[in-house]
Amino acid sequence: MLSQEQNDRLTRVGPGTPMGALLRRYWHPIATVGQMKDRDTMPVKLLGENLVLYKDLSGVYGLIDQRCPHRSMSMVYGIPEKCGLRCPYHGWIFDEKGDCIAQPYDETEDTSGAFKAKVTIPAYEVAALGGMIFGYLGPKPAPVLPPWDLFVMDGAVREIGFAVVPCNWLQIMENSLDPVHVEWLHQYMRNHVFGKLGKADKQRPPKKHAKIGFDAFEYGIIKRRILEGQTEEGEDWAVGHPVVFPHYLKSGSTTTPAFQIRVPMDDGTTAYWWYRCYTAESGVQVKPQPPEDIPWFVAPVPLLDQNGLPQWDILDNNSGQDIVAWITQGFITDRTKETLGRSDKGILLYRRQLEEALRDVEAGRDPMNVFRAKVDRLDLPVEANKLGAIGNAVLGDRSGNTVKYSPILKEYDRAVAG
Repeated sequence: MLSQEQNDRLTRVGPGTPMGALLRRYWHPIATVGQMKDRDTMPVKLLGENLVLYKDLSGVYGLIDQRCPHRSMSMVYGIPEKCGLRCPYHGWIFDEKGDCIAQPYDETEDTSGAFKAKVTIPAYEVAALGGMIFGYLGPKPAPVLPPWDLFVMDGAVREIGFAVVPCNWLQIMENSLDPVHVEWLHQYMRNHVFGKLGKADKQRPPKKHAKIGFDAFEYGIIKRRILEGQTEEGEDWAVGHPVVFPHYLKSGSTTTPAFQIRVPMDDGTTAYWWYRCYTAESGVQVKPQPPEDIPWFVAPVPLLDQNGLPQWDILDNNSGQDIVAWITQGFITDRTKETLGRSDKGILLYRRQLEEALRDVEAGRDPMNVFRAKVDRLDLPVEANKLGAIGNAVLGDRSGNTVKYSPILKEYDRAVAG
């Protein structure tokens, strides 16, 4: 268990907190290019800060404080100009650097424009990659936006899912270091859910773990597993899902790899992103896909219904099952009352990596996965045979990672149906 002080150190993400300082060293996804295709602004909450993402008439993205520094009107209602975003209240314009570049009335009385040079709005750097828009809230100079393999891979079509999960980011990440929950939450409970839905034909015999293991690697942690009846030889004791520090999980398979990205909006709310690629080997037709045309969807969050009953139809997939496990722990899990067991060694390893990274930042060093030199691509392994290849995202039993909501697979199904 952790002390309350240790728990706060690992979970609180606002300005001035140790974890907030660490996470501000990284680029975080805040929107998709497709979401901004037909809109000017979008409210963004990131690391406890209320911000506005905008796109001006020149196509330049900006990420600024939500409130105008003049009279505090929300810039969500801002009007895009050729350069910057204009506050509709009194017409002041702010560019992507946060500089005030126009003050219409003030400049009629003082044509020198000297006053606007004294006015700024908090502003942060923005970059786009692989159809995602990222923001950086940390100290300058900003590090390189990491080109993780799925963002830059060729020969694939992509889709992006999103949900706002009402709990702290850390309990979501710790779930990724817990392979044993798969056999219970995603198999035993899954069977229970399908029984409730009257779909006994979709129930399946659970497969259990005989051994789990974790190895630190240059980008985070590799999980390994052996199922009952397997051995440590060959592919049985193989690479599992990599946890990419600080808040990525690479999941899926070699034909449909995916990222799950858990971005803290504030202490008790997490923006959850699913970024999935379909290769030609998956059976999905691979065709040109401009970033603005990458489809995106919102996944439902399985809260209790108005009668206090589980929403079984949302719990028939891995992501729904995971989310209900996370949110029922509370907004921030009380780790002073936890009782860790032998299956939790991956969680302990991850906490040690977090503490090491916190000490790096406090000592003025770059933590893990903060890159200063530009690279073309950062490759990550992926587990090829999770639990004996149960299901297939394209052709088989779609029970994992929100594939039931997939725009790409809905299109695939329509094409197969003729």
